[in-house]
Amino acid sequence: MSRYPQHRFSVAPMMDWTDRHCRFLHRQLSRRALLYTEMVVADGIIHGDRDRLLCFDQIEQPVALQLGGSEPDKLVEAVRIATDYGYDEINLNVGCPSDRVQSGAFGACLMREADLVARCVAAMKTVADVPVTVKCRIGVDEQDPEIVLPGFVRSVVDAGANAVWVHARKAWLEGLSPKENRDIPPLDYDIVYRLKQDYPNLFIGINGGIASLNQVLEHLNHVDGVMLGRAAYHNTSLLADVDRQVYGDDVGVTDWDAVRASMMAHADAHLAAGGRLIHVTRHMIGLFQGVRGARRFRQVLSADAVRPGAGPEVIAAAFDAIDFAGLTEAA
Repeated sequence: MSRYPQHRFSVAPMMDWTDRHCRFLHRQLSRRALLYTEMVVADGIIHGDRDRLLCFDQIEQPVALQLGGSEPDKLVEAVRIATDYGYDEINLNVGCPSDRVQSGAFGACLMREADLVARCVAAMKTVADVPVTVKCRIGVDEQDPEIVLPGFVRSVVDAGANAVWVHARKAWLEGLSPKENRDIPPLDYDIVYRLKQDYPNLFIGINGGIASLNQVLEHLNHVDGVMLGRAAYHNTSLLADVDRQVYGDDVGVTDWDAVRASMMAHADAHLAAGGRLIHVTRHMIGLFQGVRGARRFRQVLSADAVRPGAGPEVIAAAFDAIDFAGLTEAA
C-alpha cells in the first residue's frame, strides 16, 4: 500500500457548497487543509462538460476529487480523464444518502455491497497516479455497525484503498431525508477509534458533528485525520487557525487585507469570464461569525452581490463593516 499523506485536517465534500469558489476562499485561510470537491458523478465526467466539472485553480491544492459511481469500468474512465487535471487524491463516495444518489445505485447504499466497492477501488487503482480513498458511513438502516464497518473496511483495504474517512453515523435510507441523516442518527466516534486500533498502519479519518478546532484536536488523539463539513462552511473563519493549531505551523493572525484583495481579484476574474458575483460571495457569508460588524457584512454580501452590475467593490464594502481590531484581540 502506497503511503498516504498526513492530511490531519480536511474540509468535507458538500454538494452545492464546495465548488471552486468555495475552495479558493478556504485556501486563503489555510495552506495545509485538504479540500474536497463536491461529489462528481462518473457518468458526468465521461459524457458531460469535463472542464466545468473538473477544472480548478492550482492555488487550491491540495485538492481531492470525490467521485460518485458503482460501475468499475466507468470509474476507471472517470479517473483516467481526471488524471490530467492534477488532483491530489481520488475519493469514492460511499456515504451520501440522497434519493438522487440512491437511484444511481451509489453513495451510502453501497455499504451493503462491500465486494462491489472493493472491485471499484481495485479498478480505480489500476489507473490512478494518486491515492485512492473511500468515504463511508458506519452502516445503513438495520445493519449492525460493529459487524458491517470492520468487514467493509477490510474489503476496501485489501483492494488497495490508501485511506478511509468515516462519517461516524449510520445513514437511514428509509425514513430520513438527507438533511435529517446529517443530524438524527446518533454519532458513534468510539467505533471509528476502535477501527484505528485494528488498522494501525492505515490512515483513518473521522467526520460528523465536529464543530470546533478543540474537538478536532481531541479526535486527533485517536485517529489520523479529522474532516469538518458544515462547521467549516458556516463558521469559515475557524479555518484561519487550522495551520497553527492542527499542524503546528508558526503563523499569526490571518492577513485579512490580503484575503479581501485575493477574493476581489478572484471575483473580478470570474466576472470577466461571464460569471456573477454571487457565485463567489455566497460562500463568504460564514466569515466572521460572532465578530462585531458580521451582521452588516452578511447584509452587504446578500443584498448587493445580486444587483445588476455588482462587482468586487461589494466585497470591499462588506469587509469595511468588520471590526478587525476586535477580531485580532479575540485571536
